[in-house]
Amino acid sequence: MRDLAGYGQTPPNAIWPGGARVALSFVLNIEEGSESHILDGDAASEHLNSDMICDPWPGQRNLNQESHYEYGSRVGVWRILDLFRARGLPLTAFAVAQALERVPAIAEQLVADGHEIAAHSWRWIDYRDMPEAEEAEHIRKTVAIIERLTGSRPDGWYTGRVSPNTRKLILEHGGFLYDSDAYNDDLPYWIAHKGGDHLVVPYAFDTNDMKFSSSPGFETGRDWLDYLCDSFDQFWEEGAQTPRLMSVGLHCRLAGRPGRLRALARFLDHVQAHDNVWITRRVDIARHWHETHPLRNG
Repeated sequence: MRDLAGYGQTPPNAIWPGGARVALSFVLNIEEGSESHILDGDAASEHLNSDMICDPWPGQRNLNQESHYEYGSRVGVWRILDLFRARGLPLTAFAVAQALERVPAIAEQLVADGHEIAAHSWRWIDYRDMPEAEEAEHIRKTVAIIERLTGSRPDGWYTGRVSPNTRKLILEHGGFLYDSDAYNDDLPYWIAHKGGDHLVVPYAFDTNDMKFSSSPGFETGRDWLDYLCDSFDQFWEEGAQTPRLMSVGLHCRLAGRPGRLRALARFLDHVQAHDNVWITRRVDIARHWHETHPLRNG
């Protein structure tokens, strides 16, 4: 059953810590090495979310596309993590387990920097037609690998390219404070299920750097910067009465390019010139909502 009404005209007061008008969540997607690849038994090479816009190559490797992805794990991730470390700012990593397993140094640095590592499934692939039992095994494997590499199991889940069974399966697996497989609100919200209530912390695509790899989308860092600043300023204005959640999605192979990182740094300058902004991890948003709005519908 769809919920088209949501909070409507009476959203709850988020009561963010410190009286913040905006809770700002930066999400770093760790996907490189887990995308569709012939050597991993996939039917076609990857074609999405890089600076090389192309069609899938059935049964054939696309070495140029592979190279675009490799930039993210070889260079881009370190550039982004350096920026957030220099600013002393936290982020949430949506980490694909296979990607972390292939470059465990990324997991080590995320832990050392105090970032949240949320689960982004076992592979960065489309789950819409996957058999339920196989998807359940991917969830189990994801949690086990992240726990082994980081020392703790993930509190959050995000598949991205979900199946009709995804949320049911993560609820059956259990142990998650929240999932982010939704784009339908500017505040967290509860959904009922047979075991009780489950928290959704919505994500966003409009502010996401993935729009550099789509058409129409962002062409320059300035395009992205302008949109991020306009979005933040609107949230800031509304937040005087109704504090909101803003999400900014990052990809190592996209935002990790020099010109885009410079735009991201300028956006941080803009945000940090304001007071009453809570730049935080999604797990901390979820914990706050569990504590402050423990009942369904706030």
